[in-house]
Amino acid sequence: MDELIASSGEKIGPTSTVTLHFSLLQPGGKEIDTTRNGQPATFTMGDGSLLPGFEAVLLGKRAGFAEQIVLPAADAFGEKNPANVQLISRDRFAQMDGEEALEEGLVVFFQAPDGELPGVVVAVYEDTVKVDFNHPLSGTDVIFDVSVLSVEDSAPA
Repeated sequence: MDELIASSGEKIGPTSTVTLHFSLLQPGGKEIDTTRNGQPATFTMGDGSLLPGFEAVLLGKRAGFAEQIVLPAADAFGEKNPANVQLISRDRFAQMDGEEALEEGLVVFFQAPDGELPGVVVAVYEDTVKVDFNHPLSGTDVIFDVSVLSVEDSAPA
């Protein structure tokens, strides 16, 4: 078990640097990600490392805070957006090694202005492929099992 620092220190604020252990779970307990088997995570609030909904729950907490936090889908990875499911011409997949590789569940990547955009093949038709570009956890409530180890004020002096 992690040794937690006494809760009399700094409160987590909008510029705090926080060190914590977490596990990200789906309802039912399936673990998606965790730091508990290795080094804790350290981040600065607002740096984009954690979901804004999770950061909002952490505001005002101190080292020693340990709890399971349920984030509804809207505050986690968002709701599923039907506009993010698209039919794409099968010709766009010609560079893949053989058309037999196109199957449901396959993760494909497309070039986007800010990098690669991943999508999951939902269905394969004669001339088109249905691809879901929603985050795989969109539409799903998630549970953060969190233990705050330390909090430091990182506001510029």
